[in-house]
Amino acid sequence: RDDGLYHAYNLIRFSRNKISIRPLYDMLEGQVAALSTGHLDADSSLRILDAMKSSGLFREDQFSYMLYPDRELPRFVDKNNLPEEAVDNSPLLARLLEDDKQTIVARDDAGVVHFCSDFHNAAHLAEALDALPSTRYGDLVAEERGHVLDVYETMFDHQSFTGRSGTFYAYEGLGCIYWHMVSKLLLAVSETYHRVAADGASPDVLGKLKDHYYEIKAGIGLFKSPALYGAFPTDAYSHSVREAGVKQPGMTGQVKEDVISRFAELGVSISDGAISFDPLLMSPEEFLKAPARFSFVSQEGKEVQITLSAGQMAFTLCQTPVIYTRAEQPGITLHRSGGSSEEIAGKCLSAIDSEALFSRRAEIARIDVRVVI
Repeated sequence: RDDGLYHAYNLIRFSRNKISIRPLYDMLEGQVAALSTGHLDADSSLRILDAMKSSGLFREDQFSYMLYPDRELPRFVDKNNLPEEAVDNSPLLARLLEDDKQTIVARDDAGVVHFCSDFHNAAHLAEALDALPSTRYGDLVAEERGHVLDVYETMFDHQSFTGRSGTFYAYEGLGCIYWHMVSKLLLAVSETYHRVAADGASPDVLGKLKDHYYEIKAGIGLFKSPALYGAFPTDAYSHSVREAGVKQPGMTGQVKEDVISRFAELGVSISDGAISFDPLLMSPEEFLKAPARFSFVSQEGKEVQITLSAGQMAFTLCQTPVIYTRAEQPGITLHRSGGSSEEIAGKCLSAIDSEALFSRRAEIARIDVRVVI
């Protein structure tokens, strides 16, 4: 698009002699889809993220993104009002109004013409046109059927209906942030970052992509105050309505994306059955400034504590502790349950050791990883 966003969702319409395609309005889901294809290079990925930040998708008060740009819906009295030119240019509608045949259109006391309120869609209008007496209206219906149906669809545009998000003001509707989709965006940026880094993107572009990643993450909730978020920031909620905070708590699909994104931040990846540790996206702020104790539940079901030093951080993978230590060169020390240890150059475990970890056979007691950040 001219504004840097992508047309990712299109509407197709079939008629007798042609097929027409038109794009839907800009959608957050569409931008996530474009990033997730893997076809955008580093600069293009950065441009789309910059464009989103400047678009109507961005909600500054929550520093996050809505499903669609907010808009004001027409008032009830402004709906289903036929334009005067549509009536003036239609002998069929003019005759129906003259005959006061209200099965298709009717004129109210204010002189405004409306389609019959019983119609749910264009198919109902088509049935009503077919039911008109052929002796008086047959030729006009045959001549104007397409025109009347076009006027109806132009007014109501049922084809563009995307559900409650475009027609409600709450429940994931207009003005709402749908947190699951924001987490999908976060994951898409993470995937993009690691992909373009592997392709040799410049440090400048990678730094800007990383800035976008952590800005999106900051907007999700973990770092927000309860007053701004509207609830405990660590709780998962469906959506946030404008000026009312988060709504509909529960274990939403957002949690899945956030867990995947977190392991991507930590640099944990699996290729051909082998685990590697390469935390390119991880923030240096994650490392301890002072000694602390790390508690976890081992594969034997016992609570274990490990003392960490400044410059370290820890997490578990398959209930096995992984200790990151900042260093000048990458490397791994693998501590086995029998007391032996093994030095591994680089960032990757063997497929055999990875399988032992996956199967939770308690063969590996601890993994010390030296990371360059």
